[in-house]
Amino acid sequence: MKLNELAPAIGSSPKKKRIARGPGSGKGKTAGRGIKGQKSRSGVAINAYEGGQMPLYQRLPKRGFNKPNRKEWAVVNLGQLQKFIDAGKLEAGDIDEDALVASGLVRRKLDGVRILAKGELTSKVALKVAGASKSAVDAVEKAGGSIETKTPQAATE
Repeated sequence: MKLNELAPAIGSSPKKKRIARGPGSGKGKTAGRGIKGQKSRSGVAINAYEGGQMPLYQRLPKRGFNKPNRKEWAVVNLGQLQKFIDAGKLEAGDIDEDALVASGLVRRKLDGVRILAKGELTSKVALKVAGASKSAVDAVEKAGGSIETKTPQAATE
């Protein structure tokens, strides 16, 4: 067998239908697109148009509001913090946002790191972060540590 003798199996690759190649082809003149108008032209898509019926995006109720300048916090739970301290990835003592990123607990700071009270903290730590929940502050102080926040306490809750 030679390279020029190779051929696909019979019937496995049907011949392509040649559209708009004269009346003898069966798909001549309008090429199966009907008559005139926008949809008979190439490169046209009428997105979300439902033939005069009220489109779905207009039928559904609109709710809510996305604040354009909202703050996006990187969230750390106390349980995660304790797990990283136990594993030796974080030093108990002074911990700031850069130390949390370096340890891998937080991927990136975003608008700041915020501490939440999920889980239990047993180590004595001094945290310097952008914000913390009131219950997280209480839990850290109960363990003998402290939380210093950059933003006022009332603004972060």
